[in-house]
Amino acid sequence: MPAALTVDILAPDALDAGLVARWRALLAVNPALTSPYFLPEFTLRGGPAVPGAAVAVLQRGGDVVGIFPHQRRGGAVLPLGAPMNDYHGVIAAPGQAPDLGELARLLRAPRLAVGGWVGPVATGHTRTTVQAALPDGYEVWYAERRAAFGKYFKDKERARRSLETELGPIRTEAGLRDRAQLDHLIGLKREQYRRTGRHDVFACGWTRDLLHALMAPAPAGQDPRFGVSLGVLWAGDRLAAIEASLHGGDEYHFWFPAYDPRWARCSPGILLSMDTMRLASADGWRVFDYGFAGEGYKKYFCNAERSVVEAVVARPGVASAMTAAAAGMLDLTGPGRGARFRDSLRHRWAAIEACETTPAARLRGVALAARAAAARLLPPYVASA
Repeated sequence: MPAALTVDILAPDALDAGLVARWRALLAVNPALTSPYFLPEFTLRGGPAVPGAAVAVLQRGGDVVGIFPHQRRGGAVLPLGAPMNDYHGVIAAPGQAPDLGELARLLRAPRLAVGGWVGPVATGHTRTTVQAALPDGYEVWYAERRAAFGKYFKDKERARRSLETELGPIRTEAGLRDRAQLDHLIGLKREQYRRTGRHDVFACGWTRDLLHALMAPAPAGQDPRFGVSLGVLWAGDRLAAIEASLHGGDEYHFWFPAYDPRWARCSPGILLSMDTMRLASADGWRVFDYGFAGEGYKKYFCNAERSVVEAVVARPGVASAMTAAAAGMLDLTGPGRGARFRDSLRHRWAAIEACETTPAARLRGVALAARAAAARLLPPYVASA
């Protein structure tokens, strides 16, 4: 009978060289853990910026068999950096990680919530992420995609010419680590969140600090290719699109894009992604992750996919009962409204819970989220009552 799992909880800045080496060894034997979010650099460099950050070190018989970076929000345990963390799981050899229920027990977590879980899980909702794999480089990939979707890519070539005609020559830079430009991007994203009614993930402050920490130069002993960098597309003297990406290992993860809406008809964000892939592939990057499937444009670029799980392990409580009651009330106004409300509110709550560090801030966020979700789903006379 194998020895029982035990857990030690460490601060991110308390990880020693031996534990980091063990972390890298576990990654090397588990091909499912390929995203830069799984690298120790994400925790070592970004963890100190995250309130409530910790690392669970799982041991069996004195041997380290798993590592789980996480953060605490009240009674909830979430992946480190959530809601900014698109892939997460226990760093372990295949078949050695505990499932979510066991992990929640080991961490004594009344609630454990994940949105992009890689690893064993007994229940949850499967989601798909999509990637552009370029094993032979950008030119071969582009020729294949253009042959398959000629009309779409011809349209983007026309859009590029139109943007140049209206504003001037296009110039794209990738791999920039410019803090002022990063703050400019964050400002654009905050304006977008206000405009669309989504929760502002940068209002809490620490999320901005996390991006800046990940953009900092690599300390000695860490992978210099890991980190956050910017791609910027200029048309003439105007910044038409900008995007922050996270990269490390073999993967380049597109993360926070923004573009000037005045030139939306010229698709500057799409053009920037294409140029970033072209420039980054020349530096050896071969897998470009577009995140969760859903937006229609991604099918034209992506030729690979992965499955992750969204799940919550929680003790029954008042919060879940209130959500169910609110959903039941909405069901009375029309078939399916409760289910749609639950889905909308669940995703909004995930961002609120992860970002906000005080009960008062979470309460304000929930009130705004519930109002926004109801306004979308109910007839105007109900939503405004």
